[in-house]
Amino acid sequence: MPFDRSVKIAPSILSADFANFGAEIRAIEDQGADWVHVDVMDGHFVPNLTFGPPAVKAFRRHVTTVMDVHLMIAPVDPYIDAFAEAGADILTAHVEAGPHIHRTLQAIRAAGMKAGVALNPGTPAEAVEHLLDLADLVCVMTVNPGFGGQKFIDMTGKVRRLREMIGDRPVHIEIDGGVDPQTAPLVVRAGADVLVAGSAVFKGGSVDAPEVYGDNIRAIRAAAAA
Repeated sequence: MPFDRSVKIAPSILSADFANFGAEIRAIEDQGADWVHVDVMDGHFVPNLTFGPPAVKAFRRHVTTVMDVHLMIAPVDPYIDAFAEAGADILTAHVEAGPHIHRTLQAIRAAGMKAGVALNPGTPAEAVEHLLDLADLVCVMTVNPGFGGQKFIDMTGKVRRLREMIGDRPVHIEIDGGVDPQTAPLVVRAGADVLVAGSAVFKGGSVDAPEVYGDNIRAIRAAAAA
């Protein structure tokens, strides 16, 4: 995974057809997805329950790009090795999920993955200021985590502050929540380079009509570039 700041579109498979994940993953990659985003929720840290390591391992054999696994769980540390074994390329933990986030990021890297740290909307950018040398990605939540399809919360000020703090470090800024052609340019102008989009990519399409996914991905990419 060579680092670059070009805009990357990472469809969240939380919005895919749960009965057809393999075909859905292949479809979004064929239609231009740069990364595949997997939202792991535990029904405790967030009010929803989604995938565990066995599901992520099953997804892995269909992913040919980057599998970006976002843990919305607490605690994180006991599961790091399981997600590494499942094949995550990037593993992101929330700064709010535990008291020892330094240790968590160190453990993620030690397990052979890129380390991400996520911020809920109510958490300031300064919460990760002393983590940036341990992180490969900062995920800015632009919805309250737990469900797809929520309305975008404007975090452009936080993104700009993070971009200043990151400087020339090889750290991605990822936006997760409410990304579509209207919101993408706002966050990209502020300094984001990875855009997670669920319903905005999958709406109107299917594995039988994957070209709709491509149209949606291109619309977000074009808006971000503009």
